[in-house]
Amino acid sequence: MLSQEENDILTRVGPDTPMGRMMRRFWIPICTAAQVSEPDGAPLRTTLLGENFVVFRDTEGRVGVLDELCVHRGASLALGRNEQGGLRCLYHGWKFCVDGTVLDMPNSRNAKLKQRLRAPAHPVREAGGLVWVYLGPAGQEPPLPHFEFMDGPPENRTVIRVNAAANYLQLFEGGVDSSHVGILHSAQADPAWMHASDGAANGEFGTAEDSDMNLGALAVLDNAPDLELEDTTFGFRCAAVRRGGTDATGAPIRSVRIVPVILPTCRIIPAANGFRFFVFEVPMSDTRTSTYTVVHGPRPADREALLRTLGLADERFWNDRDCDFRATWADGLGQDRALMASNWTGFAGIEQEDVVLSLSMGPILDRSREHMVAADHGVIHLRARLLESVRRSESGQAPIGLEQDDHRATRAVHDTVLAEGQAWQSLPNTDLPEPEPQRPNAMGESRAGRR
Repeated sequence: MLSQEENDILTRVGPDTPMGRMMRRFWIPICTAAQVSEPDGAPLRTTLLGENFVVFRDTEGRVGVLDELCVHRGASLALGRNEQGGLRCLYHGWKFCVDGTVLDMPNSRNAKLKQRLRAPAHPVREAGGLVWVYLGPAGQEPPLPHFEFMDGPPENRTVIRVNAAANYLQLFEGGVDSSHVGILHSAQADPAWMHASDGAANGEFGTAEDSDMNLGALAVLDNAPDLELEDTTFGFRCAAVRRGGTDATGAPIRSVRIVPVILPTCRIIPAANGFRFFVFEVPMSDTRTSTYTVVHGPRPADREALLRTLGLADERFWNDRDCDFRATWADGLGQDRALMASNWTGFAGIEQEDVVLSLSMGPILDRSREHMVAADHGVIHLRARLLESVRRSESGQAPIGLEQDDHRATRAVHDTVLAEGQAWQSLPNTDLPEPEPQRPNAMGESRAGRR
């Protein structure tokens, strides 16, 4: 259970909040590359960390991220003309380059003013099918993080964005809550779970199809896994150890799934056959979240199969044009009660289920009223690591994860049966141990100001 003050620190992400200042120290996805794929195409209006921006690709293919409102009279640049190397405001024709340079001011003859003014523009990188932006203090940009999905042929990667009307932490916590997988996602983990006596199928093997796209498939169905955590430079690793049944020799079976949690927003979920799900829970505002799911594997990813597994093939809930998740309480969040005779939730797919349950909590959950159990250990640790990262940022230190930018060797481990006496830490990984805390700067002041 958290105090109200801690809950506010964790959930508020505006520019004048501790969490907002910490997150602005990192490169953060602002949209998918596909959303601004066309040079001179329509600008994209979007929100990140409580601020409004416009993203556009110019004639030469360069991507720019500007504050949404024109510096002249405050009209939205999302309505502007994107052509001939810049974005032009409709109101008075002021035109801006991707770096904020004023290219034209049709209603002013003051050449010096054009040279002196700039639109607020932000550092941008494009990698791995995502557009990344840095909103932190000028001149303190860290290296762009390097993930495995940024390498290899593009056809082996699928990128999906889902915008939901819930605080980012509600979705992020679900990603480190392994005990819900065999219950909420039982249609993927083990469809027979709901028919077991009292819902207690622990110890039985899962019967779900172990397909490339099914990140919910469990080797052992144990809905109260032991959670073991290990801090790293990027955040921590969460190992869910499930127990059940015996092998051919009569020895008890232990299966482990290891999920790296990379602060401030990412986790890596293992699926079958070498595929991994890189999931970023990016706050658009205090009450809206963009979930970016990047699926990467050793061969082309089947996008249509992925959308079916995630429950995003139904346009009543989502489409890839505006990426908004549409469920509302007007129709019970889209739940099909008749389907519950053969389906645990009355919903279809892992992301659909995760988002709906997060929406059901309200825009920002009051965590002071919770009653936690041992299976919530990963959730509790996520909160503690985020609060520690904020504390470091506010005291002038580097937030957790800022100084590790290469994540290519950070491994998620799909359900693996451990040998008798084997520790999960012995499985192949190259993660680094937690570094010694840095000292604050000489003045003891925060360096986490806006720009």
